[in-house]
Amino acid sequence: MQLKQLSLPVVTAFIMILSGSCKKEIATSITSEQVSNSIAAVLAPVALGTSAGFAILSKTGITDVYPSAITGNVGTSPISGTALLLVCGEVTGNTYTVDAAGPLPCRITAAQKLTTAVGSMQAAYKDAAGRLNPDFLNLGAGNIGGKTLTPGLYKWTTGLLIPTNVTISGSSTDVWIFQIAGTLKMSSGVKIILKGGAKAANIYWQSAGAVTLGSTSHFEGTILGKTGINMRTGASINGRLLAQTAVTLQQNTVVRR
Repeated sequence: MQLKQLSLPVVTAFIMILSGSCKKEIATSITSEQVSNSIAAVLAPVALGTSAGFAILSKTGITDVYPSAITGNVGTSPISGTALLLVCGEVTGNTYTVDAAGPLPCRITAAQKLTTAVGSMQAAYKDAAGRLNPDFLNLGAGNIGGKTLTPGLYKWTTGLLIPTNVTISGSSTDVWIFQIAGTLKMSSGVKIILKGGAKAANIYWQSAGAVTLGSTSHFEGTILGKTGINMRTGASINGRLLAQTAVTLQQNTVVRR
C-alpha cells in the first residue's frame, strides 16, 4: 500500500503544534517564586560610595538634645565643626569635621574625606531619584500605614505618611527604593518591621522634602534627604541619616546598617 505524501502546509502546522506544546510545558515548569526572584534581582542597590561609612552625614549641621546614642561615624561638611553638636560620649565611631572645631577630644579633622563623602551622598540621592519605571506608583495615595511592602521601586508624586506600623517583607538580598517627591512623616510610636530576612542596608528612602520621625518611632533603612531630617524625642533608626541640609536629634538612637 502506497502512503500519500503529506503536503508542506500540513507538515508545517504539525511542527508548530508540537513546538507550541513543548513551549507550554517548559513555561509551566517555571515557578512564581523564580519569576519573583528574577524581577527583584533587576533592582540594583543604590550606590552610596564613601557615604556608606557614615551613620549621620550632614552638610549644614547636627543639633542634639542630650543624650543620643550613635553607632557609626558622623560628620558635617562643608559647614564648620562648630555646627556638630554631639558630644564624644554619644558616638561609638569617629567624629569628622572640616576644620579644627567640634567636640573634643574625639573630633578628627578630615576635610577631603568629608568632601568625598558628601559628593557620594549627593550622587546617591540622584541615583535613587533617577530610577525609572516604578513597580508601585502613589501606593495608598501617599498613606502606607498598615501595609506590607514587597521588594521593588516605589514612587510617590506627593508626600508620604506612615501613621501606623508598616512591614517590609523580603529576603536578605532584596532591594527596596522609595522615591518621595514631598515630605516623609512617620507618626509617634509607629514602627517599621522587617520580615523574611529583609535588611535595613538594602532599603533606601529618597525624600525631596523634610523627613520627620515621630517620638519613640522606629525606622529602618537609609534616608537620603534633600531637606532636613528631624528625629523627635526617643525615635530610633537602623540605617543612615544622609542629609543635604541639617539633622536634628532629640535623645535618639541611630545604628548604622
